[in-house]
Amino acid sequence: MFQWKKLGKVFTPQEVTGRPWLSAFAQAPATLVFDNYVRVYFSCRPPADKNGQFVSYSAWVDLDRNDLFKVLRIADNPILPLGRLGEFDEFGTYPVSVIRDGTQIRAWYAGWTRCESVPFNVAIGTAVSNDGGQSFQRIGCGPVIEYSPEEPFVISGPKIRRFNDQWQLFYIAGRKWKTVEGRAEPVYKIRMATSDDGVHWKKRNCDLIASRIEEDEAQASPDVFFANGKYHMFFSYRYSSDYRGKQYGYRIGYASSENLTDWTRDDSKAGIDVSSEGWDAEMISYPHVFELDGKIYMAYLGDGVGREGFGLAQLQGELR
Repeated sequence: MFQWKKLGKVFTPQEVTGRPWLSAFAQAPATLVFDNYVRVYFSCRPPADKNGQFVSYSAWVDLDRNDLFKVLRIADNPILPLGRLGEFDEFGTYPVSVIRDGTQIRAWYAGWTRCESVPFNVAIGTAVSNDGGQSFQRIGCGPVIEYSPEEPFVISGPKIRRFNDQWQLFYIAGRKWKTVEGRAEPVYKIRMATSDDGVHWKKRNCDLIASRIEEDEAQASPDVFFANGKYHMFFSYRYSSDYRGKQYGYRIGYASSENLTDWTRDDSKAGIDVSSEGWDAEMISYPHVFELDGKIYMAYLGDGVGREGFGLAQLQGELR
């Protein structure tokens, strides 16, 4: 069993002023390390419109490399504008994952659109930054990974990695929608695709992680970290219904692999769970593992799937 020491909540969007598009949520944290700071990308929302409808944006916050609880800067604007009429990201970007590629910083993000019979549908797009990751430009108006006969809806949660001179994209794909007390709830599983250029992808078209708590378990945010000759995946999972409270809320799971293809799930090794009280007492989700100055950290969300921000934990020992 791994041991994570919780350090506390780092960033609270409700404390930010002068940015009406950033009033709540700091979801799906993803880092990019610079010389003097760590930039954390996240997704956020402005208040609902007069019809009660939301949009979502992605932004960043810079944390002092020597004190990760010291906020240096917050993005003045979202990193991407909303898509135009009818485009796959017309109503928002959530989540986003970034990586350096030569002089550029590249991002893969989920863009979503509203639907009538279900709340939304999602596909994955990509964008590039030429200003050090402050802002991004889409490579085109459509997605690079979208629904298909094998993955019919909700293609989301991209986490970009590069292992063995190849691009890997871990993501989730919808399996079904369930009606729970009159509300449509999505069930999605963790998937993977590979690419030589980061634009044209070959899907594996199979679930990577076996379900544990129920067949309709929903899995999200697959974050893969390589250490000590093994690939370690931390992810979040939940029940298909009644997951907005403590009993059935999101939890963090763990799986390992030696080849990126065959994964062994063992949630007992995850080493992090909800707290007895406080901002992460009902749920814990969307883990992102990164290394900084010889230490391994996990950024994660608490109650309300990050409505009031994200926190940090530090690994005690090694990933083995």
